[in-house]
Amino acid sequence: MNIKGVKSPKFQVLFLRNDPSQEVEVHEVKQVDFQTVQERLENGETVFITSKDTQKLKPSRKDDVSVNGKTKLVTTFNLDHL
Repeated sequence: MNIKGVKSPKFQVLFLRNDPSQEVEVHEVKQVDFQTVQERLENGETVFITSKDTQKLKPSRKDDVSVNGKTKLVTTFNLDHL
């Protein structure tokens, strides 16, 4: 539902469990709760944070894209323990 004047969440936070279930939780939020991120990391989970409105980058060279066109370019960040 898209209501005029109401902005959609700006971030997607993905929590991946590093156990046999390999469950994934996706949260769409306006602000990232870094306390929760830290707790999840301390519990051995993997966390990905991405902007909901990320800019799509065009590859600089033709050979940067796979033949099937399913390759995506992404920017990653590594957060050290605080």
